[in-house]
Amino acid sequence: QVQLAESGGGLVQAGGSLRLSCVASGRTFSTYPMGWFRQAPGKEREFVAAIRWSDGITYYTDSVKGRFAISRDRTKNTMYLQMNSLKPEDTAVYYCAHGIPPTLNMADYWGQGTQVTVSS
Repeated sequence: QVQLAESGGGLVQAGGSLRLSCVASGRTFSTYPMGWFRQAPGKEREFVAAIRWSDGITYYTDSVKGRFAISRDRTKNTMYLQMNSLKPEDTAVYYCAHGIPPTLNMADYWGQGTQVTVSS
């Protein structure tokens, strides 16, 4: 079983920044990347970013490229999502995800989510 503990998030003004953290515990081994999804009110969950744990290769959805950066610290078993130049459209519940397959539409384990609200 994998447990994902998230922190960060909050309310920020448009153009501001936030950094989300996700600490993984339990059995965390997977050949698939780890990453982040988000879900805005009334919308379906969407993929945001992922990182391959072994070599650090990253993947991003087009809407966040150049603004968000995903990273990981293998010694701490922790993953981060640095979010810059935030827009109101980024408002959503952000979920840490473990074991994301190439389809980028599911995961083996999920965090409980953390609210990110961007005001204009």
